[in-house]
Amino acid sequence: MNELLVFMCDGAPVRGEIVSIGSAWQAVLERRNDPPAIRKILGDFVGAATLLSASLKFDGTLIIQAQSNGPIQLLVVECKSDLSMRATVKLSVDPSEIKIDATLGELLDAEHSGRLVITLDPADREPGQPPYQGIVALQEQQGAVIKPVTSAAEAIALYMQNSEQLDTRIWLASNENQVGGLLLQRLPDSGGHAHLDPQEAAEGWSRIQTLGETITDEELLTLPPETILRRLFLEESAENGVRSFPTRPIRFSCRCSRTKVADVLRMLGEEEIQSILAEQGVVETICDFCAKPYRFDAVDCLQVFKTDSLTDATRPPSSGH
Repeated sequence: MNELLVFMCDGAPVRGEIVSIGSAWQAVLERRNDPPAIRKILGDFVGAATLLSASLKFDGTLIIQAQSNGPIQLLVVECKSDLSMRATVKLSVDPSEIKIDATLGELLDAEHSGRLVITLDPADREPGQPPYQGIVALQEQQGAVIKPVTSAAEAIALYMQNSEQLDTRIWLASNENQVGGLLLQRLPDSGGHAHLDPQEAAEGWSRIQTLGETITDEELLTLPPETILRRLFLEESAENGVRSFPTRPIRFSCRCSRTKVADVLRMLGEEEIQSILAEQGVVETICDFCAKPYRFDAVDCLQVFKTDSLTDATRPPSSGH
């Protein structure tokens, strides 16, 4: 299963999504060899990014970045509005040092340094115009006490509360085979639910949350979204109506290219690249997302810095990419 289902509740101001990601998630994992605790956190953020991307009102990309001074130095998940996604994680320690039961706080919030950045990047963004970014710490200040965030779901809910001012509940589950998730979001009391008075709207939101809280990790990881929807909201469907929309496919897709690598070489500068060539004879790199290798010899590098067109600067090498 690689699909996302969107639904609306007629009897409550609630929009929801259910996601199930199988082979697309395994395509991420087959290029990596992460410890179970890292795989769990990466999978949960893959589910979260997919759920959030489904509500984008523009053609573009949603990027979740988590970074800290802890064992997880950087985690990145990118999901486009067409639900094509890729993900990677960089560690600052040897994978063997990570405990099997390590928590998100231990891995991503060492010394209270963890930060979650969510970027919304429209495809038609004007040159020089920055994308929208929201940043939230991976801890909450409760009086004099700093409470660490314990899960990806909690981190996303905190972001939505602080950056989007939207009441959002999210449940995430992942293992080596599957990623699953449920998102519930309270809609403004106006619009399609204007017939509900404030008390009815509040009660409806509370009722749907209560139903959502009955979801289990096993259901998220084993059942199709349509089955989960029926199980969760059977009574709600009979009384007030829950409308679902056609499922949308999810796929793994990496956007790396030889042209983009050439662009990175230009940013590093000709002096740095010549130094690498003098030491190693070639410049080689591997895509962090899909593990595809790229190799630039001295002639390739010369073209990178002597031509105006990146296309001209990226002639296919005699072997490799």
